[in-house]
Amino acid sequence: MPLQMNKDVFITCAVTGSGSTQDRSPHVPRSPKEIADSAIDAAKAGAAIVHCHVRDPETGVPSRDLNLYREVTDRIRDAEVDVVLNLTAGMGGDIVFGGTNAPLPVAAGTDMVGAEERVAHVAECLPEICTLDCGTMNFAEADYVMTNTPGMLQAMGRMMTDLGVKPEIEAFDTGHLWYAKQLVADGVLDSPALVQLCMGVPWGAPDDLNTFTAMVNNVPDDWTFSAFSLGRNQMAYAAAAVLAGGNVRVGLEDNLWLEKGVLATNAQLVERAVGVVEGMGARIIGPVEVREKLGLVKRAPV
Repeated sequence: MPLQMNKDVFITCAVTGSGSTQDRSPHVPRSPKEIADSAIDAAKAGAAIVHCHVRDPETGVPSRDLNLYREVTDRIRDAEVDVVLNLTAGMGGDIVFGGTNAPLPVAAGTDMVGAEERVAHVAECLPEICTLDCGTMNFAEADYVMTNTPGMLQAMGRMMTDLGVKPEIEAFDTGHLWYAKQLVADGVLDSPALVQLCMGVPWGAPDDLNTFTAMVNNVPDDWTFSAFSLGRNQMAYAAAAVLAGGNVRVGLEDNLWLEKGVLATNAQLVERAVGVVEGMGARIIGPVEVREKLGLVKRAPV
């Protein structure tokens, strides 16, 4: 993909994520109402897309509960503010091994289910977009592996395509992009595809500009991409993504801080990103233009 500044930029807000951040900031939403309200506020601030996980309302622990997804979806769709809904399909592929001397049996925290169960909430709620983590990867934890085999990705990708939900390919390294292109070549995913370049997630692609350029250069010219980095580099990568021809993702899934010592809300992060994008001379586009650009069909409240 040629490195050329994007003049018409959409912002995705990743509202809450599945990490253990629920006790690190009072602004991380837990209940379906809190998640939906935070997503709606982000949309009012300028996000065209909201990317949502759900959590147990009492503990804040990540969940795959269909009822929680249904409530979040209904609340967002019933709101007066228009926004494109993007639900995660990344959960259900977690293995926590028992340790280096006794990896089996697997330990607490393991959550491995089949393709149909991983996509069940997508079939139930029919968001316009859902994520597809396009590879297996070590994360920061010593014995945890995010597991997405080629067979699992083929099955999930076909289900998403058959449901009419556009997959957002989550690429944590260059090999994930390589396999994403194979999924398109095999007819599992439609082209042009939508990609999120996930930078700085241990132990995937580091968030240096050489690696970022390599990731961008592996995105086919007719695909649409966004990018993000974690923590203190979130806004720097908002600028880098636009400069490289892409779109922007911010939100509390990736970063809790507005500035040193100041915890952020999702709306504040979106507002900051709007300032970065517009300060570069680009234009923020909204959900109507995003649907037209990506070939999405708006889902009415049901």
